[in-house]
Amino acid sequence: MFTDATLIDLSVGIEDGAASEPDPAEIDRMDHREGAEWLAQNLQAMGKDVEADDFPDGTALAWEEITAITHTATHMDAPYHYGAESEGEPARTIDEVPLEWGLGEAVVLDMRHLDSGAEIGVDNLQEALNELDHDLSAGEIVLIQTGADELWGEAAYLTDFPGMGADATTWLVEQGIKVIGTDAYGFDKPFLEMGSRFEETGDSEELWPSHLAGREKEYCQIEKMANLDELPRKTNVPLVAFPIVVEDGSAGWVRPVAVIEEDEA
Repeated sequence: MFTDATLIDLSVGIEDGAASEPDPAEIDRMDHREGAEWLAQNLQAMGKDVEADDFPDGTALAWEEITAITHTATHMDAPYHYGAESEGEPARTIDEVPLEWGLGEAVVLDMRHLDSGAEIGVDNLQEALNELDHDLSAGEIVLIQTGADELWGEAAYLTDFPGMGADATTWLVEQGIKVIGTDAYGFDKPFLEMGSRFEETGDSEELWPSHLAGREKEYCQIEKMANLDELPRKTNVPLVAFPIVVEDGSAGWVRPVAVIEEDEA
């Protein structure tokens, strides 16, 4: 199974001090010599006469200690991220999200023609679906392509992208969609755009409207995806996107992978 498939990685990884993260991860690395010293110290604490130099070549195991929020790099937001309740029930945390939601066929909706800061509406989604001659089916995974992943590593990654509107998010979930992804930093419009709209209107619904739509309609979103332009087609894309288990977590890191059979690549 999958022996003749091409695997396309649709994620960005956890990087030490990444410029595209408002809360950059910190990675403290222990090299092989330090690993030998640490393991020897642990054995000594157990009463064993072992020194770091007793390991072959005086080296042992390397590892890393990562300090990062669960919303670092490519990650899946759980319904609990949006609020304490969803659809009138306690909102699911990431460890409660069904695995089935992260396995299915994806459809990519191209929004690269929209301006930075624009709000993606239902009409934009329907137009993209019409261009693909595609009708959504329950259980599909919808991926919003903004092209913002090309800015990864730059400060502009945080500000230059269109974002989903609440009505558009709700409409997708009403079609039976449980997971929606984006290759942008955030699912909603950029922070500054939302802040400006709130200052102009005083309307609290301008603040993270798509996220908060998840309080009424249960769904998960994947943020900071990448490489959607490498997919050979925009519909019926087999996708695997399982988040790691974080107890009572609002999100979990995820590595979405498209599985393209060789004769389709």
